[in-house]
Amino acid sequence: MTEDVQFDETVTKRIKDRWKDGDRLLLTFEDGVGPYSQHAMIHMQTQFSINIIGPDASLDTYDATIKSNLGPVYVKAYGMEGMDDHLLIKFHPQYDTMILSGDSGDIDTNVGFIDFTDPNGIKENPAR
Repeated sequence: MTEDVQFDETVTKRIKDRWKDGDRLLLTFEDGVGPYSQHAMIHMQTQFSINIIGPDASLDTYDATIKSNLGPVYVKAYGMEGMDDHLLIKFHPQYDTMILSGDSGDIDTNVGFIDFTDPNGIKENPAR
């Protein structure tokens, strides 16, 4: 399973701008399983999103953590199987999107960002 994920400076700032003490960070494999997954891969492509959840929010189906430059990131272990050991999430300024890549190249060129602590968080997801 993947060992770590690094967030570039712009992505780090976007996350920290929303972050409150006690919040937790998820890297969600969008497969329709669990409380934060938005769909069941209806587009037939690999999709991920970065999620912020509050300290009391459920971690149902998030059964593993990976290290990051922002602390632990909760993941669904089966969704990370076979992924590169070292991942990077970087901002793509031309398209105002985030890209998840690994040692073997781009994995998702339109990573979502959902702040589940904000009632409008899902509506503000620019990737979907």
